[in-house]
Amino acid sequence: MALFALHLIQTGASLGDVGSLILYPAIASHRALSRDERYRLGITDGVVRLSVGIESADDVIVDLEQALN
Repeated sequence: MALFALHLIQTGASLGDVGSLILYPAIASHRALSRDERYRLGITDGVVRLSVGIESADDVIVDLEQALN
């Protein structure tokens, strides 16, 4: 999974930080909902939430690109 290939961006349970964080709602913020409930809300298995922090935008983009590759 690309989330674990990130170097700069950290995984987190909350998106309130100065550093960039990524969250997978299906197993974090919306884990109490059934798959059907999440899908009704538009939270499919491919949804991630990204909170960009104070790092350089170029550094964040490079980290995302290398993780996806």
